[in-house]
Amino acid sequence: MNQAFRIWDLPTRIFHWGLALTVTGLIVTGLLGQMQWHFRLGYVLLTLLLFRLFWGFLGGHWSRFATFWPSPSRLSAYLRGQKKFIGHNPMGALSILTMLLFLFAQVGTGLISDDEIATSGPLSRFVSSSWVSLATWYHKNIGKFVLIALVALHLGAVFFYLWRLNDNLIRPMWNGNKMFTYEIEAARDDWRSRALALLLLILCALAVALLLKLTA
Repeated sequence: MNQAFRIWDLPTRIFHWGLALTVTGLIVTGLLGQMQWHFRLGYVLLTLLLFRLFWGFLGGHWSRFATFWPSPSRLSAYLRGQKKFIGHNPMGALSILTMLLFLFAQVGTGLISDDEIATSGPLSRFVSSSWVSLATWYHKNIGKFVLIALVALHLGAVFFYLWRLNDNLIRPMWNGNKMFTYEIEAARDDWRSRALALLLLILCALAVALLLKLTA
């Protein structure tokens, strides 16, 4: 008999959908040249990324990096045909970690970029002109397209699992639950963990605000 178990805690789900909206907004504002909103969304993205970094150690069981880290043994088991994973499967985990890495790189280079026209990152005056030029080139010509490709790959994988493998990955990220015929360790998702997540998010937002204030 199938039974629902909590896999994705509420903070992880809010992060996921918040990240999706923020990255979409960044792509649109970047393409339209709406740089004021592009920078604002960049600060939101940095806050979310910092939160997820810490939540990867403090969050619900299946949201922690240790439970889905794509180790060689897990990747080998997946490639040999093991398809049943409770949280992220190793290829999905590799995709997510790659996306987080490139998002950090995109935010970092954005902070020290300068288009030499009207906008410059808040940290650009603290690094050499050669680093500013390199960061600007990467941010506009490499990182942006890598992230668009990763987003497209992520969406393609989600729909492939839905249509070809009959595995809905969207529903659990919406309601937090997966169905199992056996007992598993459910993720902690009570008011204490949610309060911890809220406090952590506030601290990350304050850290970003302090960074901007110190560089103003």
